[in-house]
Amino acid sequence: MATASVAFKSREDHRKQIELEEARKAGLAPAEVDEDGKEINPHIPQYMSSAPWYLNAERPSLKHQRKWKSDPNYTKSWYDRGAKIFQADKYRKGACENCGAMTHDAKSCMERPRRVGAKWTNKHIAPDEKIETFELDYDGKRDRWNGYDASTYARVIERYEARDEARKKYLKEQQLKKLEKSNENGDEDDERDEDEEEDDLRVDEAKVDESKQMDFAKVEKNLRIREDTAKYLLNLDVNSAHYDPKTRSMREDPLPDADPNEKFYGGDNQYRNSGQALEFKELNIHAWEAFDKGQDVHMQAAPSQAELLYKNFKVMKEKLKSQTKDTIVEKYGNAADEEKLPRELLLGQSERQVEYDRAGRIIKGQEAAIPRSKYEEDVYINNHTTVWGSWWRDHQWGYKCCKQTIRNSYCTGAAGIEAAEAASDLMKANIARKEAATEDPTPTEEKKLATWGTDIPDDLVLDDNLLAEALKKEDQRKREEKDERKRKYNVRWNDEVTPEDMEAYRMKRVHHDDPMKDFLH
Repeated sequence: MATASVAFKSREDHRKQIELEEARKAGLAPAEVDEDGKEINPHIPQYMSSAPWYLNAERPSLKHQRKWKSDPNYTKSWYDRGAKIFQADKYRKGACENCGAMTHDAKSCMERPRRVGAKWTNKHIAPDEKIETFELDYDGKRDRWNGYDASTYARVIERYEARDEARKKYLKEQQLKKLEKSNENGDEDDERDEDEEEDDLRVDEAKVDESKQMDFAKVEKNLRIREDTAKYLLNLDVNSAHYDPKTRSMREDPLPDADPNEKFYGGDNQYRNSGQALEFKELNIHAWEAFDKGQDVHMQAAPSQAELLYKNFKVMKEKLKSQTKDTIVEKYGNAADEEKLPRELLLGQSERQVEYDRAGRIIKGQEAAIPRSKYEEDVYINNHTTVWGSWWRDHQWGYKCCKQTIRNSYCTGAAGIEAAEAASDLMKANIARKEAATEDPTPTEEKKLATWGTDIPDDLVLDDNLLAEALKKEDQRKREEKDERKRKYNVRWNDEVTPEDMEAYRMKRVHHDDPMKDFLH
């Protein structure tokens, strides 16, 4: 508790002290009294009630927790502006050389510099100012209204009242001038001016009413007076709209069955999904989507830029929509703008007789219409006499007229069918011959491949010197391909290819599929 000093206590004294504190907290023992005769709350923690050791407190007290260093010299008064203390008749030694006051020098003088100062003229001596010094406290130094005279605000009110009076006077003069002018112009002009004046009065009244309504709407939206009923009191049913006391919001309508013209409040969702709130929501969504797509736009950092971008986006969207609509109408036409069929044709009678059974099926009369595809039908291309898909073989669609499986092929007719059958027969014969050769292999003489990729004829003779020279040329060509600097500036091309050149190219060629290609050269 609030003890003066923490002296050494025995175990028994410590136990008695704890019991006494518990009894004081329970209200069984009287509370401790400080040096001023005031009771000390027994629930105050010890670290707050114990006085520091350097205060040398002899009795329990909470004086150390109060403002015990308060200075009575602090004041909240302010300077007496414009006060004068003495008016001298002649110049005094040490006074201001410009005005003659003793409270400042010529350098600090606030009067207009005189052509000849008061020191030399000894006339118009200024009175001495009242100099005051204050020792302000913490609040006094930071009080922005310290020394403010509230009576000076009456000047502001007078200025605004004078402005209103001048405005009324000017309007009255203008009305008098209009009346004089109307009297000069005659009766017709009088009627016209009266109509104009009535219109002006109506416009002014409408403006006044609108301004009043706007002000009332602002007050009604931002404030709630005592006469207004709180949201949670509109419907006391437990199962009605939920009211969140932390945010003071009620999203649903508390009175959904009431007359909408008589309802004062329709829920927060009514304001969120109507008026400018919906436009602001769409603007935020557009800013987010534009930022995700790479646009440098932020609704909070640059709201004007985001709003301008959204307006341009809506203009471009409407322009693109109208352009797309015009393109579709130009291509397919507009059935809504076409001339409607006459009423006689729409509701006319015909001599066609149709009989139906009990299930609604047609027995006699109009035949069932064959459903047509959205694609073009019975269109023959590339001299074909049948459509694509009229023939099927080996999991492939084709044309029945020529039995071809290529969509854009040209029709060859019966000759194409015979040629295809002959080719298939020849392919089958070749396959059978190869199978027979693999079953009974006969030793064949190894033949050297020719330069053109076929068997070497018997009369082909290669010159060894020309072949060696072609091999050198091939090596030189490959070196030039690897390093462009080896190529000469003036190059003469020879397009003639000899059998030796082809043989050299075949011998130097890299076989990419050969696993031993790295060991050939």
